Amino acid sequence: MDLGDKKCWGNSKKDSWRTKLVLAYQSLGVVYGDLSISPIYVYKSTFAEDIHHSETNEEIFGVLSFVFWTLTLVPLFKYVFIVLRADDNGEGGTFALYSSICRHAKVSLLPNRQIADESLSTYKLQQPPERENGSKVKILLEKHKTLHTALLILVLLGTCMVIGDGVLTPVISVFSAVSGLELSMSKAHHEYAVIPITCFILVCLFALQHYGTHRVGFLFAPIVLLWLLCISGLGLYNIFFWNPHVYKALSPYYMYKFLKKTKKRGWMSLGGILLCITGSEAMFADLGHFSYAAIQIAFTFLVYPALLLGYMGQAAYLSKNHQMADDISYYVSVPESVRWPVLVIAILASVVGSQAIISGTFSIINQSQSLSCFPRVKVVHTSDKKHGQIYIPEINWILMILCIAVTVGFRDIKHMGNASGLAVMAVMLVTTCLTSLVIILCWHKPPILALCFLLFFGSIELLYFSASLVKFREGAWLPILLALILVTIMFLWHYATTKKYEYDLQNKVSLEWLLALGPSLGISRVPGIGLVFTDLTSGIPANFSRFVTNLPAFHRVLVFVCVKSVPVPFVPPAERYLMGRVGPPSFRSYRCIIRYGYRDVHQDVDSFESELVNRIADFICYDWSRPDPTSDPDNEEDGFQSTRSSGEYRLAVIGPTFDPDENMQQFSVSVGFQTTESISDIVEMDPRNRTRRVTFAVDDPNDLDEPKHIQMREELQDLLDAQQSGTAFILGHSHVKSKQGSSVFKRLAINIGYNFLRRNCRGPDVVLKVPPASLLEVGMVYVV
Repeated sequence: MDLGDKKCWGNSKKDSWRTKLVLAYQSLGVVYGDLSISPIYVYKSTFAEDIHHSETNEEIFGVLSFVFWTLTLVPLFKYVFIVLRADDNGEGGTFALYSSICRHAKVSLLPNRQIADESLSTYKLQQPPERENGSKVKILLEKHKTLHTALLILVLLGTCMVIGDGVLTPVISVFSAVSGLELSMSKAHHEYAVIPITCFILVCLFALQHYGTHRVGFLFAPIVLLWLLCISGLGLYNIFFWNPHVYKALSPYYMYKFLKKTKKRGWMSLGGILLCITGSEAMFADLGHFSYAAIQIAFTFLVYPALLLGYMGQAAYLSKNHQMADDISYYVSVPESVRWPVLVIAILASVVGSQAIISGTFSIINQSQSLSCFPRVKVVHTSDKKHGQIYIPEINWILMILCIAVTVGFRDIKHMGNASGLAVMAVMLVTTCLTSLVIILCWHKPPILALCFLLFFGSIELLYFSASLVKFREGAWLPILLALILVTIMFLWHYATTKKYEYDLQNKVSLEWLLALGPSLGISRVPGIGLVFTDLTSGIPANFSRFVTNLPAFHRVLVFVCVKSVPVPFVPPAERYLMGRVGPPSFRSYRCIIRYGYRDVHQDVDSFESELVNRIADFICYDWSRPDPTSDPDNEEDGFQSTRSSGEYRLAVIGPTFDPDENMQQFSVSVGFQTTESISDIVEMDPRNRTRRVTFAVDDPNDLDEPKHIQMREELQDLLDAQQSGTAFILGHSHVKSKQGSSVFKRLAINIGYNFLRRNCRGPDVVLKVPPASLLEVGMVYVV
């Protein structure tokens, strides 16, 4: 079953609660694997060095109080009741927040933005009356370009910390679960057993990634459910058997007593306590696979109580067993008769939690790549039925090497916890900042409300973040180093991509130049379809003029293709293709803009080629069947005449919705889009150019005027003949270098850094899966 398609469950009220409960059950294996495994290592990491368990029990009760209130305030109040509502068409995560902000304020640094993008049904722009203070914040953000860059860097930083968490979470989860063997063997043997076993499990985990999770995914939810029942059952046993009054430690007074006694050492120990909320971000990041109600039900009524019982049970046991002060581990509180089954379940649950974060890492890198913020990598879709299950080979093996290096290098839970804790809190701080902007810009709430949200939750997270940061030399340096490397790579790639687009924009060729090409200039048209790929949404790209200059011929049917990303999670297939003419119909030249959301699956080359030809045929039928715009004064007012006279026609959204029960073909079209561009990529909306959506149907081509009918049939026949002759993919092979007089930093970044990444990542032909026999590459030098 495709969890990404929530419509498959139906919408009837009769099935609504059953649907929510089933989704809540399935969310256990995807969302809560990482969060549920945290009781294994929280107490052990907290009492690793800074504080020690004493007979007064002030330390253990203080830690339990901190764990309770941290779990209550951050995952429950912040995420379940507030952040989950900041979804982007049902999708969650850092990029979902960023795309929502970009749609409500002009802060996006993505190239080739168009007014037509705002007509997408998933754009979902709400326009209630804006508050004066809210509009001031919006004006401030839009006015300063440095704030646009700062916002992007903030988003990239959060993304990089998620990727860093993809390295650290599998390590600490599996290592903590396997460390239960220490109670069954001597310390000397334990040191030589845990590390190899952990590395072996990690290697197996990453080696099996290319098979996808759909084969064993049905086991994930039962494993996590069994683990939650296990820790809650053991927690209840320890509470009633050892200390039934442990519930008193939930009072915040015990936090005060804890800090009063431990002072600076207690503050430093918060770096271990924060691990109790590791994996909370997954509730928001994986929102698209489930529903808000399902995640809310699963956490509130199962995960949250089970975790509390687990932590309270450990505290109850330790409060009566002070001889374990030097060996605080989850497994010491497990009765010896069930220790081995618990160990097996814990290892399985740690693998499930690791799998979830690894899949999330693949997903966020794919989103970054879609928004031109990451070098091109190979993305393999492991399931034809379940949307969003992907595998990235290069990233998989890099993650595996880093995980093994961290396991062998750190060798203890203290350093792993310090590193993982800092990455977790950094992601949460970024989410808090972005959500506060969503409250103002998207929800149109008073800025004071957003400020209260930012200060309340931000102060809690800053407290924990500072406790992790002070452990810089004891493991916390690792996520910072990984984040710096990744942010540098991502920002450099995005910067160079934007500069390349601006260069193309400044050096594009006029339409008059294209229309002037003909036999008189020694230019011939050869059979076939030529697909010229470009980032431009209007005009003729410079790489095509270079192609014609060196090879004075081009194809009978010419299509300028722009594959672009828009700041929405999904683009409906019926709205994906924007079609238009370049020149008069006799020129047989078209423009096709293909729009994808940051979570969309890109088509393979075979289905893309046939789909594109079908869309062109649909557009030809629509274009010849519509009234002549020059005879319509309204259309003339909209600017149709001016666009046709310049050789560039208005674009139409072409989406066939064929009904086999009816003997006709329908086309969903939208007209009235501007295609003008500027270097700043900011286009003002003209009220006269609002989208007009109509449905056009052709029952019989004979209904057309005879001359139009003949011309349409000729154009369709030319398209069919060209398709049978073959398709050529014309792509630019670029080399980027900095301008003369550029700073040393820019020369190093562009001439060395970016070109190194470009040479060592997948080329556009590999990403598009273009057959080598159909590929024509045009060399281009970009001076930026």
